[in-house]
Amino acid sequence: TGHDNYLAFSNSINRPDVMTNPDLVAGELAFDSAGYFFQKNGLWELADKGIGDDIILAITKKINGGTIGLDDRIKHYEHALHVLGA
Repeated sequence: TGHDNYLAFSNSINRPDVMTNPDLVAGELAFDSAGYFFQKNGLWELADKGIGDDIILAITKKINGGTIGLDDRIKHYEHALHVLGA
């Protein structure tokens, strides 16, 4: 994610302590930071298009710039659907 993303997120939620304690993003602010990243990068619009491997591919490319981890992401997505009964 990098320094610039952490700084932008920190500023967006008015939490300067994110910059001195970045572990907050992996803990108590994990969902907030993920939501911020989705909003900032237009990923909600992709996700709203429906369910399928093509959507996961498009989101993966926007996040990673490529397809590294795609198979693992699809596996976890399908597992989540199963757990949620979707």
